[in-house]
Amino acid sequence: MTLFDLTGRTALITGSSGGLGLAMARGLAQSGAQIIIHGRNHDKLEAARHALSEEGHQVLTTSFDVADEAAIEQALKALKDEGFSIDILVNNAGMQLRRPLIEVELDQWEKVINTNLTSTFLMGRNVARQMIERGQGGKIINIGSLMSSVARSTVGAYTASKGGVRLLTQSMAAEWAEHDIQTNAIGPGYMITEMTKPLADDPKFNDWLINRTPSKRWGVPEDLVGTVVYLASPASSYVNGQIIYVDGGMLAVI
Repeated sequence: MTLFDLTGRTALITGSSGGLGLAMARGLAQSGAQIIIHGRNHDKLEAARHALSEEGHQVLTTSFDVADEAAIEQALKALKDEGFSIDILVNNAGMQLRRPLIEVELDQWEKVINTNLTSTFLMGRNVARQMIERGQGGKIINIGSLMSSVARSTVGAYTASKGGVRLLTQSMAAEWAEHDIQTNAIGPGYMITEMTKPLADDPKFNDWLINRTPSKRWGVPEDLVGTVVYLASPASSYVNGQIIYVDGGMLAVI
């Protein structure tokens, strides 16, 4: 057994038409996995599929609302009917809302919670059912955040959702570990993506981040690849219910 070899495994990565999800999908493919990328924007999804295929990777696409139970069930059934068994699930799809809590409307709160937390539950539950039925174990990797453990002003809904992801990950591990399913999470630090570009473009915030982070830089999506491959591979077969922060050391210092 090669510890980090994913040959013969199929990985579904939600929210992977760009950003962190695409980088993780590429990393899993480079380690031998057949990947299923997911997104709601058809043009972005097709562009990502084309780029990965040109690199020589086995890649499929799927598109559905990760917070819609019926849509999830339909998509997973379609993949199963086509002969694809998901060995690795990366729950990456998510959204941010920057607004003081006192100004957050209920529908905005619910959208963030549903997109970031409820979707992780629905995807994890439905894929775990298939894994348990097959009896061959599997890997579920949830994407948390620095805000899975700490808070900042104006991102209260996001913080609540990502804190929930951390404890949901532990709950999944508690219930599914006996089926040889390892459920863990990654907590990215501040990564340069479309979602964080407004922060990176703000000189005051950028200076604060560089000075606050021991590594003295923003993260890039590729910084997550080693961790996601580790958690998807046999190397982590006795690691369960953990969150690994990939944050340049930010949480380690005051």
